[in-house]
Amino acid sequence: MTAKNQSDDQLGRARVKDDAVLEAYYDDLAKYDTAALWTVANDIEPWEPTPASAPVIWRHADLRDKILASLDLVSPEAAGRRVIYLRNPKRKEVSAACGWLFSGIQVMRPGESAPAHNHAASALRFIMEGAGAYTVVDGHRLTLGAKDFVITPNGTWHEHGVLESGETSMWQDGLDIPLTNALEANFYEVHPDDYQNSNLPTDASPASFGAPGLLPAKEKWGAFYSPLMKYSWDQTYEGLRRYATVTDGCPFDGIIMRYTNPNTGGHPMATMGAHMQLLRQGEHTKAHRHTGNVIYHVAKGQGYSVIGGVRFDWREKDIFCVPPWVWHEHVNTDEGDDACLFSFNDLPVMEKLHFYREQAYPENDGRQEITATA
Repeated sequence: MTAKNQSDDQLGRARVKDDAVLEAYYDDLAKYDTAALWTVANDIEPWEPTPASAPVIWRHADLRDKILASLDLVSPEAAGRRVIYLRNPKRKEVSAACGWLFSGIQVMRPGESAPAHNHAASALRFIMEGAGAYTVVDGHRLTLGAKDFVITPNGTWHEHGVLESGETSMWQDGLDIPLTNALEANFYEVHPDDYQNSNLPTDASPASFGAPGLLPAKEKWGAFYSPLMKYSWDQTYEGLRRYATVTDGCPFDGIIMRYTNPNTGGHPMATMGAHMQLLRQGEHTKAHRHTGNVIYHVAKGQGYSVIGGVRFDWREKDIFCVPPWVWHEHVNTDEGDDACLFSFNDLPVMEKLHFYREQAYPENDGRQEITATA
């Protein structure tokens, strides 16, 4: 049994002192696949969230050549998806990057395509480099440009490829596979024809639903996920810069905006949300912590984040994670240009279950002492 926290020694917490009689009683209960709650109560009902993940940074400079090496080792048809996944050292058993979130980097050559499939897990893409890449989501063919954010909601048929005339392309995948598996709700299906056929025009989704503040007057959308399946970088960055002219921003996240379902104003998908934030020249945010796992992708610029007292230096295309209830703050070290962080999270789950909490760092004018550098 784990040692009891000193703060557990108060009325309302489990404070039973074990002895030989109780130990024998526990052994007897175990014969019937039962146990005494008070032996585990303080562990399974902690005073505050206890993160199961470690803060980690995956630097693109370290990984790019290794990811490209997979091009000569496996084909997308044989692998299903040619992905190098990001593995949190404390979440290896569930193949997670942070908490119940999976992430990896997918790479494809010109002329390659991966067959269509669907699964119960939700998925998203953040495009890193290349040209001519595309995805098809339930018949909607979407072109993929650098720093675009693309969704493939749970249960939708989807496939990926790169045109013969394109370039080797790379993007970050994000999925809630660990959560779906923890709930024992995952399914996986391969398309009966291997690839989808559709008469929809290319990029029909962003053409129909991507205009800010406008929706088609006569077109109905009955799905639970966003009809806007691709959120372009150009519009996103323009929106951040315009917003920055009329607000001081958030003390913890700078100029931050949430990707939304234009029909509802809610999250684009049921279980994962996403944000893009802008840190102005030299900006240093204050620290806070909250429930929910967040995986960041540096879309632009350079700087560092302090996560649990550890400094993580980052630059464009690096990826890092912040586990739940861990203090974190961000710094743009460039005095002449802004920096942008894309992030995805499991906050829709936290919000639906009414688990979301947030707290500001109370000391040192809201900023942490740096105890180490990653």
